[in-house]
Amino acid sequence: MNDFSNLIELACHLGAGTANLIAVSDIIVKDELAGMCREPRCEGLGRSLSCPPEVGGPEAFRKLKTTHNNALVFKVEVPMDVAMSIERNEVLALIHEIGAQVEWAAQEQGATSAKAFAGGSCKVLFCADYPECRVLDEKKPCRNPHLARESMSGYGIDVAKLMATAGWKQKLAQKDDATVTFVGLVLLD
Repeated sequence: MNDFSNLIELACHLGAGTANLIAVSDIIVKDELAGMCREPRCEGLGRSLSCPPEVGGPEAFRKLKTTHNNALVFKVEVPMDVAMSIERNEVLALIHEIGAQVEWAAQEQGATSAKAFAGGSCKVLFCADYPECRVLDEKKPCRNPHLARESMSGYGIDVAKLMATAGWKQKLAQKDDATVTFVGLVLLD
């Protein structure tokens, strides 16, 4: 793998608890995971460019896997009470922001096809005060192209396997120290 250690440092500087480089070939994609956006219906479905049906889905990600070798995976862990509250949206917005900044930095250092993915609908996270997505409904430019990234879920990325590949163990929630892990991904080259 190329030396992308500065991108790991950047992700952590921006708020990730940790970040690791992995081989893109190790990212598992499952059609049924992308289907979960539809059933049970996610609030982002059909409401933004970052969510189905606007994203390419599992087949599109499988094609991306053939054109990239390395990926940076990063995580943010928060207490369960944060993850189960409206504050969750702040954490998901942070995942988008970290991904976007790492994507730009990677492009500046020569990984011109770097592409970030996050969790959560950009409509919910960045444009909740607007009734509709400006791009989809008004055919105008996105209000937040510097932040909004496509949904990992919409591509069927198996986040549990992604975490395992990155070397992160999933913890079973304990009453006293329950945390929830949010993950972002940047394809690098």
